[in-house]
Amino acid sequence: MALDEEKYITYDEFSKMHLKIGKVIHAETIPGMKKVFKVIVDIGNERRDLAVGAAPYFSPEQFVGRIVVVCTNLEPRRIGNVTSNGMLLAAEGPDGRPAFLTIADDAPLGSAVR
Repeated sequence: MALDEEKYITYDEFSKMHLKIGKVIHAETIPGMKKVFKVIVDIGNERRDLAVGAAPYFSPEQFVGRIVVVCTNLEPRRIGNVTSNGMLLAAEGPDGRPAFLTIADDAPLGSAVR
């Protein structure tokens, strides 16, 4: 997409997003859901349930232990029988496969991403 086709947001709008470092400590399938599974992410001062749309590409077990970037101030959303309280950030990889963002250096869980 060319720059002139993008809809720009202001820095103030961008700064409303709360992005934090987290670690996936548990993952499981959601009954009746083929594309989504549930993870529990430790973001330092709390743990959050999130629904992750990665089931066609990854098993839940492949997610346990991952260091991830989480948007923590999205409005909760019900997906199947799970209320997702945030979103893992990912780039679109080959064939639509999500490439989940992580960090190269150590940072404490709950650290803000700026």
